[in-house]
Amino acid sequence: MKLDKVIAERNDKIIYRDGDKVIKVFDANKAKSDVLNEALNQARVEESGLKIPKIFDVTRLDDGRWAIVMDLIDGKTIAQLMDENPDKSDKYLNTFVDLQIKMHEKKVPLLNKLKDKMTRKISETDFSATVRYELNVRLESMPKHTKLCHGDYNPSNVIITENGDAYIIDWAHATQGNASADVARTYLLFRLAKKEDMAEKYLKLFCKKSDTARQYVLKWLPIVAASQSVKGKPEEKEFLSKWVDVVEYE
Repeated sequence: MKLDKVIAERNDKIIYRDGDKVIKVFDANKAKSDVLNEALNQARVEESGLKIPKIFDVTRLDDGRWAIVMDLIDGKTIAQLMDENPDKSDKYLNTFVDLQIKMHEKKVPLLNKLKDKMTRKISETDFSATVRYELNVRLESMPKHTKLCHGDYNPSNVIITENGDAYIIDWAHATQGNASADVARTYLLFRLAKKEDMAEKYLKLFCKKSDTARQYVLKWLPIVAASQSVKGKPEEKEFLSKWVDVVEYE
């Protein structure tokens, strides 16, 4: 493996290109269980028939860092395309939403359950016992589904190839559960990026295309905001705290 061409850097990983392969190299302190779980998630989603990069290998480098090797998807992310062609942002947003709806139609029964993950995340927050109780009551009241949920679905995680094929990448947070929780998280990610207009346009478009009530999606916002707060980003704390509330957001 050649690790000399960096194509992306994240907080806990560096992504390299080596010929027709991508090598995602994790920091030395990244837990082995997290790396193996991400690879397993991706391998299971592969079997659904959805267009995603195929896992080629999971290995440990000489310096002890773990790496996942997968097929290279050559193209540009929807985020890049929107930045480069702002006049076509509506077109790309339609593609983004259509792909998410297609993803939610898939079943991957061996993935962890979204509800279990949300329950765990709520318990890890530093909110008061009263707020955690209310969040858990709300979570329990939500309909239980088994749809494929990405967990971090945003325009940077969709690559469009030159021939127009769309691939979803980064399956570390994949679960099976209620699709509206996945939509609420995407909406929240737009808001955290201070793209309020895009967030509203996205939610309106998704609800129209999927025939989903806006109020139904928004019921998930306090729950997904609480789970996001566990990441401990100081710049997000105040914003998320406002969303983690027992009031209705309709």
